[in-house]
Amino acid sequence: MRLVRFRDGDRIATGVLDADRETVRVLAGTFFEDPVPTGETRPLASVRLLAPVLPSKIVCVGRNYAAHAEEWGMTVPEEPLLFLKPSTAVIGPDDPIRLLPISKRVDYEGELAVVIGRIARQIRAEDAYRVILGYTCANDVTLRDLQHTKDQWTRAKGFDGSCPLGPWIETELDPNDARLETRLNGEVVQRGSTRDLAFGVATLVEYITTFMTLLPGDVLLTGTPEGVGPLAPGDVVEVEVEGVGTLRNPVEAG
Repeated sequence: MRLVRFRDGDRIATGVLDADRETVRVLAGTFFEDPVPTGETRPLASVRLLAPVLPSKIVCVGRNYAAHAEEWGMTVPEEPLLFLKPSTAVIGPDDPIRLLPISKRVDYEGELAVVIGRIARQIRAEDAYRVILGYTCANDVTLRDLQHTKDQWTRAKGFDGSCPLGPWIETELDPNDARLETRLNGEVVQRGSTRDLAFGVATLVEYITTFMTLLPGDVLLTGTPEGVGPLAPGDVVEVEVEGVGTLRNPVEAG
């Protein structure tokens, strides 16, 4: 099932995308409060898709693919390397990524994102999938030069617009065997598989919830494969996760 959040005129609503990907069945309520169908349908072409969720926080994992760690001359850490993005980092499909003048190199990082569906604390790995609503595509946009000049990554990773999400939440996916591809202006620049994650989704949920409560709607970014690179004004970057869909964003000068 594909869950969408969309703007239709002056209203913002949620819905379920039909299998033909042409029709949205409108829901009453949010994805986390027992939503019910209203009976209304809208053509997908007539609405604007928004980021499918507005999280209270985004928990991100660094160097979770060995090949990505190696391209920076580093190794995979012994425990997950975590950092946070604020809710204001989120933008949706087709929203512009705006490059900030404070940085001379802004990079794309295509990732699988996990959307939490219920309050999660002290969750064992074998129970992790009970607290997951579904999965979406993400781009962990990074001010690379600033990341390398600071020990902490708040500015480099948490700036406005640094977390494109979308186009929807797919509730049926095996996160342990999904191909991921990032394209820049139509050219493939990243290609990987979640089979190669150093720390898989269930392990990450267990690790994080030992010390941090995840709330419904919170998002977990699982890491990026090798091939990260810079963005420039006029570029179009696409992140595709097999079984989910494609997140597309143009790039503009800030």
